[in-house]
Amino acid sequence: MQIQRETLSQEALLTLANELIRSHEDFIHGMRADAVEQRGDVLVFKGEYFLDQDGTPTPKTMAVFNMFKYLAHRLSDKYRLA
Repeated sequence: MQIQRETLSQEALLTLANELIRSHEDFIHGMRADAVEQRGDVLVFKGEYFLDQDGTPTPKTMAVFNMFKYLAHRLSDKYRLA
């Protein structure tokens, strides 16, 4: 059974994703999706991961990773990248 997904532009998907991020209870100031790509049936969101100067994760890094995972789960079943 094939799931019907609405096709959206990158700009529209990023607008939707960033609205979801800002309204989420785990939002951190500066957290945003800057890019999205389609990998099979999954939308992969990318943005700032709040790494420190030597490239190692900070406490904010896991929150961003979890937010992008949340976006993938929430939006991949509904939308496809144009």
